[in-house]
Amino acid sequence: MNLVINILLWAIAIALGLTVFLRSQPMFADALRFAGREFVALLPRIAIGMIGSGFIAEILPSQTIPSWFGPGTGALGLVIAAVTGALTPGGPVVGFAIATAALKSGAGAPQVIAYTIAWALFALPRVLIYEIPMMPAKVVWLRVLVSLPLPFLAAWMAILTGKP
Repeated sequence: MNLVINILLWAIAIALGLTVFLRSQPMFADALRFAGREFVALLPRIAIGMIGSGFIAEILPSQTIPSWFGPGTGALGLVIAAVTGALTPGGPVVGFAIATAALKSGAGAPQVIAYTIAWALFALPRVLIYEIPMMPAKVVWLRVLVSLPLPFLAAWMAILTGKP
């Protein structure tokens, strides 16, 4: 599956590059320079994130995960998971590493689903650092407000469809 995704991503990048090249060769050169700078700037961050997420996964208190996020924690476990997800900083490397470690430590699937949905929708550091400075605060907080039920709806749907 990873190979298919990699091939698809390369095909898209090549098609986009070819489109820009055919439109304007100087624009293509500028885009290539920009992409190279971004690649060099982001690569160390990605590497640090991968290493850090491995450490995060190891230091999670595996003995307390089931009591906070376990299958038997019910609605309170979902609320704790959603709040924790909203407070988790970092990108997918961090968020999914924590979710995977929690699952391995005994967290319930609905609780992990609530965590990941809340992290994806409400990551408070992202909202404060990126969204509010770029968009009107009213719009951002309205988006957050109307999205509040989504982690719980997703967890509830997981419960209804069976134990994942």
